[in-house]
Amino acid sequence: MTIDKTALVTGANRGLGRAAALALAARGVRVLITHRGEAAEAERTVEEVRAAGGTAAALRLDISDLPSFAPFLSALREQLERWGTSRLDILVNNAGVGIFGPLEDVTADDFDTVMDVNVRGTFFLIQSLAPLLTGGGHVINVSSSLTRHTSPATSVYSASKAAVEALSRTLAAELGPRGIRVNSVAPGPTATDFNGGAMRDDAEMRRALAGQTALGRVGEPREIGDAIATLATDGLRWVTAQRVEVSGGAFL
Repeated sequence: MTIDKTALVTGANRGLGRAAALALAARGVRVLITHRGEAAEAERTVEEVRAAGGTAAALRLDISDLPSFAPFLSALREQLERWGTSRLDILVNNAGVGIFGPLEDVTADDFDTVMDVNVRGTFFLIQSLAPLLTGGGHVINVSSSLTRHTSPATSVYSASKAAVEALSRTLAAELGPRGIRVNSVAPGPTATDFNGGAMRDDAEMRRALAGQTALGRVGEPREIGDAIATLATDGLRWVTAQRVEVSGGAFL
């Protein structure tokens, strides 16, 4: 069956965003990936999608720079038109930043950076793109398993992701009458380059985390990507306002 849908995945030049873009493309979805300036990395994601027979394009977007949203929206509309559509079916808000440290080390600038990107940027991007999603669109916000369990020196990051989950539930109620679903996906410990690639490269950390996970290991990016792509399918079209944790049973 031919799938005529288009997704936009923020921060899809690497990590979980790239995995989500590839998983969506594997299911026949056209994918627009955004990057903050890492054009070469973004192009590699586009090439991977195309090599697998999918359709993709890359656009630059810094979600902390609200004045850039208007020109970005114009570029987005132009790309959609090239693909013969005027609507967006799936928005995956993956782009985010993590700054970690104990209470006494966190600065006001650290706090503002995390909140500006993870909360403010996510909220206003949904506001900007909602008109393109009306009538069956789906917003998936990437959160973290840290909203359920605790870990040292993660207070600001965890708070930002808890805010994302609260936004998701409230916007699900607000946008539901317009046919838009809103859910959040909360990855657990995953082997990506996030936070300096610690969970990918630090064998001791991986062993410690694996021992606190029901399935006995840390996750892989493609497993998070598959979960996001599955949530976006029509088979789960009656699911909204939900937090879906993809953690292998971490910290139960």
